[in-house]
Amino acid sequence: MDQIGSRTIDAAKLDLIVSRAIGDLSAGYGGVMVSIGHRLGLYKAMAEAGPVSSHQLAARTGCAERYIREWLGSQVAGGYVIYDVAGHNYELPAENAMVLAQDDSPVFMAAAWAIPASMWADEDKALEAFRTGAGIPWGDHDGRLYCGVASLYRNAYEASLISEWLPALDGVVEKLKAGALVADVGCGHGHSTALMAAAFPASHFRGFDSHAESLDEARQVVAKVRGTENVIFETARADAYPDSGYDLICLFDCLHDMGNPLAVADHAARTIAANGTVMLVEPFAKDGVGDNISPVARMYYAASTTICCAHAISDGGHMVLGAQAGEKRLAEIFRKAGFTRFRRAMATPFNLVLEARL
Repeated sequence: MDQIGSRTIDAAKLDLIVSRAIGDLSAGYGGVMVSIGHRLGLYKAMAEAGPVSSHQLAARTGCAERYIREWLGSQVAGGYVIYDVAGHNYELPAENAMVLAQDDSPVFMAAAWAIPASMWADEDKALEAFRTGAGIPWGDHDGRLYCGVASLYRNAYEASLISEWLPALDGVVEKLKAGALVADVGCGHGHSTALMAAAFPASHFRGFDSHAESLDEARQVVAKVRGTENVIFETARADAYPDSGYDLICLFDCLHDMGNPLAVADHAARTIAANGTVMLVEPFAKDGVGDNISPVARMYYAASTTICCAHAISDGGHMVLGAQAGEKRLAEIFRKAGFTRFRRAMATPFNLVLEARL
């Protein structure tokens, strides 16, 4: 035991927290390497290629061999790439390729490093917000944020939205097949809208978002998907989008970003059709801070600090939920808005899929 002032320091506990901090610092360095590997196509060039040398990878990607060799060392040290000592070759296992090289994989994460990159780029804005209590609107962030978020959520939607999440809601798939009116509120780059529109051509979909630049991307996304002529995008707030009679109102990972989530729920209650459904997808969280101790919760709390809460404060800050609000608080909001039925339809390690009805 050592003494610092009047406090006794437990050497074993100190070693543990130092090791944890070094691991986090190493992960941050490693994230830069992952982003470089993704943007230069290094992982893609290694996928299904078997063992390759640094010279072969450099030739395939048009990069300088000495940089490639050092980058490969970082990948071996991080456990992403296997190194054959005898042959001086490197290999990306198939499982690793699903995470790092296959951008249509449900577990693809390489592009998600754009999110912490944007957080670092916006650090001065965050410092100022901490000191003043001011908010940071979604549109004021570094541009890498939007692509990173879209990439992170897109593949989860592609893997689960049509096959699992919508079928978990009572009677919704049947309505969509027959022909329903759907509002995708806070649709961002429109990946969720495009997926639903292509799967249910008899229905009509309207995507709403307050960030006009994201809707420009959404229109490009939809244009690349066959059978999505049933989609219209429009700039609108989540508490003021037009029309009514929506059979399904979707809020994908966005309610906790709103400055007045009760107003959003109130507007949904006014615009939903009789026997309509609100599909609320939020980051997975338990109801207490002490219960949200995990790598995923840590990631969500960090993003919430600089992005989600910051936007909600800029949006009036009437109720700043944060990304770890939990099911109990979300249910209370919808009950106050007049919804009499609220249930968890399903959950994943990353999301809560919740259903609300009047």
